[in-house]
Amino acid sequence: MNSVSFDFAKIADVDDFYRQFAHKFVLGEQFGANLDALWDALTGLVELPLRITFRHLAQHADAAQFEQVIAVMQEAEQELAGKFSLRIRQAPFSAD
Repeated sequence: MNSVSFDFAKIADVDDFYRQFAHKFVLGEQFGANLDALWDALTGLVELPLRITFRHLAQHADAAQFEQVIAVMQEAEQELAGKFSLRIRQAPFSAD
């Protein structure tokens, strides 16, 4: 299973998250940097199986702005039935 991590201590806002997402998955210009594009990437563009881990999200100054991103990922997790998973690490000093 491929594993990709996003460190929210280094992500300023949703636009920054989309930039990092596109970079980590080498999506380039075809990634539209919105919720629909995120769904399309998760369900058809990225290599599966895949686990995405969010780190330090709870410590982000405005974590609520990422709620829709999380909702799309959780929906994709259900749709892809075991081929995709999202982990959100709440502890500020997680070992993994």
